[in-house]
This record gives sequence, C-alpha cells and structure tokens, in this order.
Amino acid sequence: MAWLILFIAGLFETAWAIGMKYSGGFTKVYATIFTFVAMALSVFLLSVAIKSLPVGTAYAVWTGIGAVGTAILGIILFGETKEFARLFFISLIIVGVVGLKIFSKD
Repeated sequence: MAWLILFIAGLFETAWAIGMKYSGGFTKVYATIFTFVAMALSVFLLSVAIKSLPVGTAYAVWTGIGAVGTAILGIILFGETKEFARLFFISLIIVGVVGLKIFSKD
C-alpha cells in the first residue's frame, strides 16, 4: 500500500509543478490554490509512505515520478522539446525509479 500512496504522491508532485506554470507566478487565483493544495497533498502522502518505506528510496521515487510526469506534460501541454537526448534521459529516470521499486526489500 505504501508504494501506491507514494505513486499518488508523485502524481500530485507533477500536478503542482504544472499548476505553477498555469498560476503565472502565483498571479492567477484558482491555479495558485490548485498548486498549493497539490503541494500539500503531495508532501502529506510522501510522509505517509515513508512510515514504512526507506526515506531515501521514497524520496528518490517521489522526485523521479514528479520529474518524469512534469517533463512529459511539458511536452504535451506546452510544446516543450522532444528531442531524442531529452527523451533518452527521461527514460533513464524511469529505469531508476523502476529499479528502486524492484530491488527494494519493502
């Protein structure tokens, strides 16, 4: 269950990063509120997950999910570059996150 909670926390990390883009430097009220709610949920769920997962593993997976999710949504929503090198290094983050899950004893 902790891994599922951690995954959801990572999705909320992606949500708040994208929310910051839409908030226009925290000048748009609804996007700003969304961003802060997503931040709070992300950190709260991470804190729940690290009750039973190693903190280093959980934090690395959380940030990895957030980084990959944000990069992918940046490509989809904002037309950010999708050149091979960028996609390759994003895939390395995915490999690292999956590896941490596979080789974790928890």
